[in-house]
Formats: sequence, C-alpha cells, structure tokens
Amino acid sequence: MNRDSVGVYGCPIPDITPNIDKLATQGLRFEHAHVTIAICMPTRAVWMTGRYPHRSGALGFDRINKDVPTLLESLHDAGYHTGIMAKVPHVVPSRGAAWDVVVEASELGVGRDPGKYYQHSKTFFAEVTKSEKPFFLMANSQDPHRPFANSQQEKGRLKGKRKDPHFYTKVSRTFDPQEVPVPGFLPDLPEVRQELSEYYASVHRADEIVGSLLKALDESGLASNTLVVFTSDHGMPLPFAKTNCWRHSTITPWVVRWPGVVKPDSIDREHMISGIDYTPTILDAVGLSPLPGLDGRSYLPILKGKAQDNRDVVFTSINRTSGKNEYPMRCVMTKNASYIFNGWSNGEKVFRNESQAGLTMKAMKQAAKTDEEIAARVQHFLYRTPEEFYDNESDPDALHNLTQSRHHQKQLLHLRSLLMKQMIEANDPVLPDYKTYLESVDQ
Repeated sequence: MNRDSVGVYGCPIPDITPNIDKLATQGLRFEHAHVTIAICMPTRAVWMTGRYPHRSGALGFDRINKDVPTLLESLHDAGYHTGIMAKVPHVVPSRGAAWDVVVEASELGVGRDPGKYYQHSKTFFAEVTKSEKPFFLMANSQDPHRPFANSQQEKGRLKGKRKDPHFYTKVSRTFDPQEVPVPGFLPDLPEVRQELSEYYASVHRADEIVGSLLKALDESGLASNTLVVFTSDHGMPLPFAKTNCWRHSTITPWVVRWPGVVKPDSIDREHMISGIDYTPTILDAVGLSPLPGLDGRSYLPILKGKAQDNRDVVFTSINRTSGKNEYPMRCVMTKNASYIFNGWSNGEKVFRNESQAGLTMKAMKQAAKTDEEIAARVQHFLYRTPEEFYDNESDPDALHNLTQSRHHQKQLLHLRSLLMKQMIEANDPVLPDYKTYLESVDQ
C-alpha cells in the first residue's frame, strides 16, 4: 500500500481509509517513515530482526539465518502470548515454535475477509484475557496485494484451481476508474486507471480489516494498555513502486497509538525512521533487552514527544526478487533527496518483477509504440542506469535523474559518501561493485 493511498496521508478519495484515519487521530503518524526493503517477505524479516537483509540472511524470499535472534522469540521467551494472522510463511518461518496462535490466510478469506479477522481476533483476545499474559499479535492483511478486488486476474483464479465462489471476499465498495488518482510516476492511461480502481477497492477492504481488528481489541477491554503499530510492507504492487528503491517504493504509512504515552492526533515531520527500527523500539517500549547485532535503534524517545538526534537519513535496498533474480540496489534517502546505486544495471539485463503482471505495464508498452515519453519511462524501468539521483521536494515521483546536473554535483558526492560509509560499516556484499563503479566514473 502506498503511503498516499491513505486518507490522512493525502489520498483524495473520500473515506478511502476511515479506520486508519481514525487510528491516526488517536496516536502519532510519521511523515518520513520507510521500509528497509520494498518486498513483502524480506521486509518482515527486517521488522523481526532489526537488521539489514544481508546481515540476517533474508535477502529475498529466504529464511533468517539460524544464529540471528528475533523479536518474536524474545517476546515469547519473556512470557508473551504470541499470534500471527496471514502471511505466515513470510514471517520468521523457521521459528514456528515461538507462535502460540497461527491463523493461516486460508482461514481469513485468503487474508482478505474483515469479518473473519474480527472473529479470530476476538478469540485471540479472549485467550489473552484468560491467560493474563501480555501479548504480541501480528495481523497481516493480504490486501492490497495482487490479485486486486474484482479484477480479471482474481476472476481468472476463481475459474482455475480455486472454484469456490467465496474463495475471494466481496468488496463493500468499488471505484470508477475516472475517480481514482493516478500517481505521477505512472502515465494516465485507461488501463492504468482500471487497475488503480481495483487496487483502491483492495485498499478500502484492507482498511476494513484494520477496523475489524481494532473493534475486537476495544471490545476485549485491552485497548487502553496496548501499543498499536500500523504500517505497510512496501509501495503499491505496480511498476515503479514495489521491489524498488524509489521514494514511493519505500515511504510508508506508519501510525503508532499508545494510550497514556503517545500524544493523540500528533504528527512527526522531523525524524526519519525505517523498518530496522521496529524491533529495537518494541523491545525498548516493553522493557526487554535489545537483541545483539541490531542495525536499527529505538525511536521510543520520539513516541514520548522528545527529539532524537541523527534521524535525518535512512538506507534502503533490494537484493533479489521472488523469482530469485538478482537485482542489487542500494539507496540513501534524506527528506529532500534520494540517491540509488543499481549494481545490476549494465544496459543489457532486464528488470522483471511481480508488478509487471497486471494491466499497467502491458498498457505502457503498447503506448510506448507511439509515445516517446512513455517509451523512455518503460526503457528506464526495464534497464535503469547505474546511478539515480532525485530531488524529493521538487520531483517526488523520481522523473528527472540529476546525476548529470552540474548544479547538483556537490550534493551527489555527499550522498555517495554517505552510502559508501554505510556500506563499509554494514559489511555490505555489494560494496566491491560500488567501489569499482565509482572508480570507473572518476577516471
């Protein structure tokens, strides 16, 4: 889910996410929060370890290395009643014994049925109340992942192996393609609007899942003593968002509600946080020791209304796709600029990922036959260049690569040095290729 698909983050569709919006009024929303890696499984590994992907072993759809400790185990060992809903194979799959309650996506309408999330949440909270234990529940909505609601892709699956007409959950609201916003990084084509209308139906259903969970929590009587975090695992599963390092790939809605600690209806516009900070923050908040080998750090002071130093940059990455294709990318992001190194880009290798499976890329390729501007966008998406540098303020959609701009060379060199320093400190395996590339451009 893109950050700006949420109402409080600027989505112009009326009441697209009323439950998330309400949650934001009850807590703190971050304006500069990013996932560390914009792919569903590895981003969850980052959340659970507080480590960069190459330091946990979960580069793509890989399991966390056996010697890497996790948040889940730390909480379970401390006596927490632990539960997970949907996306089960994507969250520390090798540590299954640390889950007390596992609710598979198949029990939740393929992770898309708000009513089923409500019922399973009610059951979970009842168990918590009976046990008198603290709890940790990770509830994953599989909306707005493809196949989008009411799409031909979804209907095709119904006609295939899964013939049960109730396999996918009906949506309570659909959208006319003409009423949905088209992000600036995509062209305004009829097929793009059609796919976005299906995406937004899925966004709305995801919001209903959030509402179902929070309703069950309220009814349990546990809400006043529960820390709630809402976030997305990456940008929308469309070209130029998911599985990439552009700003709109990684910037995420991030809302924290903590009654009695977090000031309601507050907004943080100063600090940058990212996925590696989740585990250290949760452990800090509940008074448990930090895990060894953390790359992230706790932002608990921010939750308590205090300023925190050195929160002006985040580092993001991509390593490999679900198809096991290697596309090493590294990014350093500040509030006003982003710099990306595409270690795989050689002018010949073609980028392939799941986001190209829908209507949008097909429409872009067709339009590219007669539209030079769209043709250039398709070319860039498929082949890239080794370096990309964007002004996030004037060009948030990353349309104008400034690496060759004479006026931006000083800033470019600064971001290169920040990325180099971070890669050295994190013992990044892409470092040798980055050094070789910089040597080639300096000659």
